[in-house]
Amino acid sequence: MQVLVRSLFVALSVCFSLASCTADLQSVSSPSPEIIFGNPDYQAISFGGYRGLSREDGPTVEQLIDDVKILSAMNIKLLRTYNTSQFPQAERLLQAIREVKTADPSIEMYVMLGAWIESKNAWTEAVWDPQASAWVEGTGPDHTQGNFENNSQEIATAIHLANQYPDIVKAIAVGNEAMVQWAVNYYVYPKTILKWVNHLQEAKASGDLTPDVWITSSDNYESWGGGNPIYHTEELTKLMRAIDFVSVHTYPFHDSFYNPSFWGVLQEEETLPFEVMTEATMQRAIVYAKEQYSAVAEYMASVGVSKPLHIGETGWASIDETAYGAAGSQAADQFKQKIFHDLLRQWTDAEGISLFYFEAFDEQWKKADSPEDSENHFGLITLNNEVKYALWDEFDSGAFASLTRDGQPLRKSFGGDRDALVASAMMPPFRSQMAVRRIDTTNPDRIPGEVVTEPKLLVVHNQFSNADLDASTPSAALKLTPWEGTTAIELLAGGEVCIETRDGDWWGASLELDANVGENLSKFSQGHMHFEIRGSSDVNFSLGFQTGNFLRGDQVNNFASFGPGTRYQIDEDWISISLPIAEIDGGTDMTDVTNIVALLSHARAPDKTIFLRNIYFSQ
Repeated sequence: MQVLVRSLFVALSVCFSLASCTADLQSVSSPSPEIIFGNPDYQAISFGGYRGLSREDGPTVEQLIDDVKILSAMNIKLLRTYNTSQFPQAERLLQAIREVKTADPSIEMYVMLGAWIESKNAWTEAVWDPQASAWVEGTGPDHTQGNFENNSQEIATAIHLANQYPDIVKAIAVGNEAMVQWAVNYYVYPKTILKWVNHLQEAKASGDLTPDVWITSSDNYESWGGGNPIYHTEELTKLMRAIDFVSVHTYPFHDSFYNPSFWGVLQEEETLPFEVMTEATMQRAIVYAKEQYSAVAEYMASVGVSKPLHIGETGWASIDETAYGAAGSQAADQFKQKIFHDLLRQWTDAEGISLFYFEAFDEQWKKADSPEDSENHFGLITLNNEVKYALWDEFDSGAFASLTRDGQPLRKSFGGDRDALVASAMMPPFRSQMAVRRIDTTNPDRIPGEVVTEPKLLVVHNQFSNADLDASTPSAALKLTPWEGTTAIELLAGGEVCIETRDGDWWGASLELDANVGENLSKFSQGHMHFEIRGSSDVNFSLGFQTGNFLRGDQVNNFASFGPGTRYQIDEDWISISLPIAEIDGGTDMTDVTNIVALLSHARAPDKTIFLRNIYFSQ
């Protein structure tokens, strides 16, 4: 492998050797990573300068010079990028920084260079076999292996650029959210990241890479050990020991919809003025981010790793039309964005944590077909040069007075009218009125994994109760989980579970046991799954339960088919269903039932509604 990688280095290198490409830079004063990272004098931000609907339409050097000047005016001195060889932006950005610094040596700007890492067959579609209710083996991404051609090219280019710009490149991040397993299109296991981290560390030691550069990987807090224990592997520990610092991601914004335990206005806050109740809600979002950061730090300490821990990515979108907008968690607006940005900066500056805030400028390539999607609106400056509320103070100070972007001056959003901005902001939802996304009725006498011995397991029911001698409730709480934002799911008054589908190629939701192991229903394998159901009559889906765990790779769908052309057809009237478990596709191993109820469809069916109630299992 090393011979092949070295050949790539040679092919790429115009000035590969350190002696030839840095001789003219020896006199340049450039602080070391030890000085930059964790230093509040070196504010950091995530950067993408793409203006168009595709990254193939990359920014020019001239456009990037505009961006660098604007970022410098924001007092930013450290940028994070995401790709090296796939798109030309990284190389052009380094050239732009060089030109800006040459013209004005007082400007400081440094880069954490991202090398994109992905799995073999990343971004390809797996084939679903409806007869087997399973994916066809050998199709789709192979997460056990990396995409060698792409990954080696990315690493080779990272080395080339770091050697060419040693006064600017201060870190290389191997992968972006490449290990977190909800990145289903491309994720890899830590061993793949570790291979390339070790390669870069060896290149530093041998002199093939400038030694004054730190190596990391930038990933979700869970994949750094701060969440699901499935990620707690020896490979992850080895990776933590091999890197120079940990770069962790935390996103309270997304969890305002997916896990809103911290979100919303408390009952005692409901009579407070809008701005006061909103800031109180945002303060809890900051606490939530701190808890995820601390969870990673605690896991590192538990495995004997002592390395700097910085925040490689977090942010707050200003617009969203679905999950985080008026019909969702009511989180996305400029007023809340400023509070989150300012409070998080205050905390990280005080604690000596580098914060690569996401992101500097809005981009539209992520959701090119959905202009109002939140992914297009995380920036602090819009694509039409409006400076969002988070930067109004800088604007008022005159920081941007002489600067332009794409030939046009910057201006304040909402025309600088704060009253109009506040009026446009959404009221955070009141906890007392928020959708119930969790069922906390549990059996305190049983722990997850123990065999359920009672003849019935009550999931959600308004006829039986835990007091019945022949029934038990689950051993842990049930989370009502929308899969990847493809649905909305909540518990209505009267014990009805409501699932509303969104626009997408597939959709799914579940009642997930909030535990490290599933419910042991081994005594129910010859029993039945009971429920009442009603809803849209023109949608096909599978319904049942799931055993095992997606992150472990042993998840099994235990489903029956519903909808037109199947045995089980529904309409707006309630019908009672009693599914024989022995006849459900997927098998009858019920020792680890993780999603007690699950629905999945591989057919596009937006704006459909399904209701369930009186759900229980019987032996």
